Amino acid sequence: MTVACLESLTFGLGRLVRAADRLGERLLLLTRDPAYYTYELDRLPAGALDVVVTDTFDVERSAALLRRTPGLRGLISSTDTWTLAGAALTERLGLPGLDPAVLRLTRDKAAVRNRLHDAGLTRARAVESAAPDREARALLLKRTGLPLVLKDTAGTGSQNVWLVRDEEELDAALAEASGRDLKGRLFAEPYFSGPVYSAETLTWDGRTRLLGVSSRLMSPEPHFREEITAFPVAFPAPQRTSLESWLDQVLAAIGYTDRFAHVEFVLTADGPEVVEVNPRIGGALVGEGLCRALGVNVYEAMIEAALGRRPRLMDADCPGGPAVAFVLGYPAAPGVFTGVTGLDRLTGMPGTPAWYPVKRVGDPVEHLGDSRGYAGIVYAEAETAELATHRAVAAAGALRVRTGPFSDPAGPEAPGG
Repeated sequence: MTVACLESLTFGLGRLVRAADRLGERLLLLTRDPAYYTYELDRLPAGALDVVVTDTFDVERSAALLRRTPGLRGLISSTDTWTLAGAALTERLGLPGLDPAVLRLTRDKAAVRNRLHDAGLTRARAVESAAPDREARALLLKRTGLPLVLKDTAGTGSQNVWLVRDEEELDAALAEASGRDLKGRLFAEPYFSGPVYSAETLTWDGRTRLLGVSSRLMSPEPHFREEITAFPVAFPAPQRTSLESWLDQVLAAIGYTDRFAHVEFVLTADGPEVVEVNPRIGGALVGEGLCRALGVNVYEAMIEAALGRRPRLMDADCPGGPAVAFVLGYPAAPGVFTGVTGLDRLTGMPGTPAWYPVKRVGDPVEHLGDSRGYAGIVYAEAETAELATHRAVAAAGALRVRTGPFSDPAGPEAPGG
């Protein structure tokens, strides 16, 4: 029996293979570029999974390939980029999956904001009159106020996001956005001030279990670059219960009935406000952190959901494990990635820190204002998320991500937001 995976997140493929093996399934990875998964594939035994290279953006070709796959029982699509392609494939092939209309909704941040507003779960609606003309600009300011955020309805990785604190910044952001190739549409929403978190949830049959909350320490304004994550945040029991109830309402409001979700939110002085709802497990090392901190391989729940079965994790009493934290490693300047120095210093540091590479030597690093710029991740553990953060930051301080000049003396486009 086979479960197909339409691309994957950078990390977690090994956990997914072991989960499939335990459940008696064979994993098939469809990918445009197996080199993207070098770190994971190099650590798996030969033949641990089947890898097929194809144009994963071509739904017709992928569907034809999967129809020829013996014993295909489920499909996993765990990335934002391939969410809609995955939805189309499950629908065409009659495989278990969320309603494609729900997945399309989650990929439209403005529509999600408005749906939540209609349900009384956010204080503001999205404003899509974000055009550079005077009338539209005045309407935007009237409806949204300042400060506000301009962003792409289908953006990922904090790309094409602008913080606007005054009218001069609004004019600059609108002008810059007009020259960008957006994945969706430009819209505005209020800037909700406060610490950023992400809720790691699992939903089945309309009921949501909060697996835990990750902290999201960001770069200073005006950028929204993710820098440090720790899991699990130790909320007082009443506040955690309140958050779980709120998340259940948020996901129900958008029709999200099954599977993992990664819900980013700001904890404002007036309560939580959604930033975005991602229909997947968290990226970077969030999935690995969940496995270690909960003491279970959460990817088994991903396989079970793909098969249309209630994940046992919904009801499991998890044994628990260490708290975790990780720091994204960015270079000091754009350029060609040449390597990391200081890795030898990680040995013997507290928290068993480790370096998880993302970029390969020779890769260009063009953008340092968002998550496209990090070359790897420093991971560490401890008894609490706070202590794990201290250890991960200390370990990251011993490393230097290096870049050299681009071959073109003029260099590529300057780093963007």
